Amino acid sequence: MSDTIPDSITLTVPGMTCGHCEAAVTQEVGAVTGVTAVAVDLDTKLVTVSGSGLDRDAIVAAIDEAGFDVA
Repeated sequence: MSDTIPDSITLTVPGMTCGHCEAAVTQEVGAVTGVTAVAVDLDTKLVTVSGSGLDRDAIVAAIDEAGFDVA
């Protein structure tokens, strides 16, 4: 069963190194239901997702679809 996060979730994605990585993760995660904003910080390797009724499993799956693993 998926966890539902009401406001935001921050995940570590260590494989991100460049603007292409940032764009790929932002595009895939931004398409997840309930997501209203995606902030990627390449220096800290953090992805912060904001929205309503967020599904952590769906966000992790979107990051995986972009070609990255969540730590």
